[in-house]
Amino acid sequence: MTPEVELTATPAEADLAAIGAGLGAFNAEDVGPSGRLTLAVILRAASGDVLGGLSGYTAWGWLYVQWLWLAEPLRGQGWAGRMLALAEAEARTRGCHGAWIDTFNPVALAAYRRAGYAEFGKLPEFPRGRSRYFLQKPL
Repeated sequence: MTPEVELTATPAEADLAAIGAGLGAFNAEDVGPSGRLTLAVILRAASGDVLGGLSGYTAWGWLYVQWLWLAEPLRGQGWAGRMLALAEAEARTRGCHGAWIDTFNPVALAAYRRAGYAEFGKLPEFPRGRSRYFLQKPL
């Protein structure tokens, strides 16, 4: 049987789930289960509106911070560092030994460095005119 190849910008959720499940099973057999758990820190106004937050997960002993965002009026007040510290503390509780994050924003890069993250990789021109930095921190 010869497989058919489909290229799409609108994959079905079931197809993406099948790819994820297949890769997850392969990786679990190869290096052991990831123990992946979602982790989020939400910053809310008294009204309940979200003013910022951090979203990521822990897996294989690492915290990955996928998103970190703050509403404009809260930037520069140390909230990013506080959210990172909360996420890192939870990651330690989960048995993690390291954390990593990436950014192409120079202001965020400086904030992550202040929080103790060190560069381990750089992808130039991603996006054009900037570089994407990959940073890690031992926990």
